[in-house]
This record gives sequence, structure tokens and C-alpha cells, in this order.
Amino acid sequence: MNLPDSDSEDELPPGWEERVTVDGSVFYANHLTKNTQWTHPRTGKKKRVSGDLPFGWERCIDKNTGKVIYVDHENRRTTYTDPRLAFAVEEKEHVNDFRQRFDASSTALQVLHGRDLNGKIALITGANAGIGFETTRSLAKHGCMVILACRNLSAAEEAINQIKEEKPGAGDNCIAIHLDLTSLSSVVQFANTVKSKYDGIDMLILNAGVFGLPYSKTPDGFETTFQVNHLSHFYLTILLKPLLGPGSRVVVLSSESHRFANLTIENISPLTLSPESSSKYWDMMAYNNSKLCNVLFARQLAKILKSDGISVFSLHPGNMVSSKLGRNWWLYRVLFAIVRPFTKSLQQAASTTVYCATALELVGVTGVYFNNCYQCQESAAARDDQLAQALWDTSVEMIKSVLGNNAPGMEYETKRALEE
Repeated sequence: MNLPDSDSEDELPPGWEERVTVDGSVFYANHLTKNTQWTHPRTGKKKRVSGDLPFGWERCIDKNTGKVIYVDHENRRTTYTDPRLAFAVEEKEHVNDFRQRFDASSTALQVLHGRDLNGKIALITGANAGIGFETTRSLAKHGCMVILACRNLSAAEEAINQIKEEKPGAGDNCIAIHLDLTSLSSVVQFANTVKSKYDGIDMLILNAGVFGLPYSKTPDGFETTFQVNHLSHFYLTILLKPLLGPGSRVVVLSSESHRFANLTIENISPLTLSPESSSKYWDMMAYNNSKLCNVLFARQLAKILKSDGISVFSLHPGNMVSSKLGRNWWLYRVLFAIVRPFTKSLQQAASTTVYCATALELVGVTGVYFNNCYQCQESAAARDDQLAQALWDTSVEMIKSVLGNNAPGMEYETKRALEE
């Protein structure tokens, strides 16, 4: 019986070695024939690696041999093998072709293993607790500078200190800035502060959200779940557009709950999105609709920013993850506690966010909805371009109703507000 040479098509045949050029192109050397080639001898595919060495590694020249060596300062070891080869990614024939490398059990730290995010800047709303904190913690531990956009600044500072205690050097460049998503004026003030301090943002992660709130209105007069989960994030993105450039990513946390929304092109209006009274309010439907708004917003935003080289993703982090999301009613707290052993950990829940924000294979990809670190088809309503445009226009109208026609970022009533 003939057995295959390998149980993995990626494994090299005997006599072959994988190497990488300084610019990140992978090539293959055949020691038997003394030849080299750019394609994998088994798969025929080409590969590339990130231009950066993994976090904590340095490329050096051995003084005795003159050969290139790679030093892992964190683990105090050296090797002749370029560590980037462990994270090589196949070159794609089509931009949306990518192999699933992670799943529901993967953690954010596993997704980031080997990545060096020094010099990158991420802005995360709701970064001090739950999935937002795990996202912040994971990025910061790999060298990323994180702007924690939080209402509770003392909790945000505690989160930064915890990261610093866990890993020396991590979190040193992180900063907490006050943002109250129940106030459009606070959104404007926050955006102005960020723009005065930074020239660009690599990752804008719209993470903050509320769930299970009894009916209430914000100081702006909107239903709270709708404003916190969608409207303020929508406005924040418009205001921060000048800081986004080629290669930047916008990541919008939604939920599979968006499949149970009741928004349609026939009923979408300010009153549907933000009811005037509790008589037409159900907290679960308010949440479902806000999550549909997240996916529709990401879809429309992706179309608008595609020509600028900016990628936009929406995602589902996990079902009933044990966070503070269900803290607003005792029954939700009980339900979340009961299902805790069967749901993702916070590290697992943050994995899809981190994947969308950093994965090398997503370069050039945009407008995709992810679940478990892989592309997933949204609901039919979430793919409705007419509904997405109607939500955009209605959101602009609602912001102007509070801040006026001359509100910052609202110079145009349609997508031109972002295109200028």
C-alpha cells in the first residue's frame, strides 16, 4: 500500500527548505538539485510574510560566521530560521479567498501570536471591560498603542494599569479619553481631542454597547440602546474619518441578533429607531434593531471608503458571552450565569475583533461580516443596500435634529460627508 509522503500538503518534500527574502517573499530551495523557486513544491502556491519580525525578535549578523541570525529577546534564544515563516500567508488569486485559520475556540492572543504591532494605533470604545478590555489587553501586549474611549475614566485607568502589571512595557503608550455615547456633544468633544493628539488611526474598533435596558431616553432625546449602539458610533466614525487612511480598518461589533430585527425599508424612520414612549418599546427588539443597524452601517461605510483603501468589517463576537452586557436586569444576569459554561470566554469572544483588525490575509478585503474568525453571510435585511442607504440618511437627519445643520461632520446630508 502506497502512503502519501505527508499528511499535510503544506509539508515540504525531503531535501527542500523554505526561506524568505528581506521584503517578505517566500522562496523554496532544493538542496538536491541546488535550485530555488517561488512556488511551493507541493501546492504550487506562492506565500508572503509580514514585513515585520514577530514582537520581541531582532535580525542580527553573527560576528563569528557572518550569517544572519534571529534573536528572540523575550525567550533568550537564537535561530537561523526566519521566525516570520511560521506566519506565512498564501498569496490569493482573488482578494476574498482566504483559508480559515481560527475558529470558535481560538483566543485573541492566539490570533496575534507572533505579531508585532509597534507603531500601530487602535481606538476602542468601551475598552475598559468585557470584550473591549480583552481586545485592548491583547493588542497592547503585542506593542499596539490603544486609545481607550470610555465613560468611566477611573475604570479605564485601572484597565491600563492591569495591562502594565501583566507585562512590563505593555500599556505604556495606552491612554484613556472620556467618551459618553449617550451624548452627541461628548462624541464631538472626544473626536476633537483625538484629532488634536494624533495624526492617524490604524484600527477604529466600535465595541461599546448596551443590552436589556428598560426604556429610557438620552439627554439628546433618543432611545438609549439605539443611540449608544448605533447613532453615536455612526457619528464618531464620520468625525474621525480624517484620521483614517490607506490600510486603516473600521471594525463594528454587531451580533447574530441582527437576524431577528424588524426594520424594513417600509418602516424605517426616526420614530421606529427611537420610539417616543415605552408603549412601543421592547428591549430585545431594540437591541436586535441596533445590531442590524451596525451591519447596515458597516456595509454602507465599506462602499464609501473602499476607494480610500480603508477596510470595514462587522462581526458577531459570540452568544451570550459572560460580560457585563446583561447587567441591566436580574433575569438577564441569571441567564448569562446559567449559560456561562457553554459560551466563549472573553478571550475567545475578542478573537474575531482582533482578527478583523489585524489579520494579514484581510488586506484589500472589505464589507464582510465575520463570525468565529471567518466570513459569514448576513441576514437578507443586512444585505439590503436600499435599507442601508435609508439608515444612513435617517441617522444624518437625527444628528442634525440635535446639533443643527452646521453640526461638525454634517456638511452634507449623504455619503459625501465622508468623501470630502
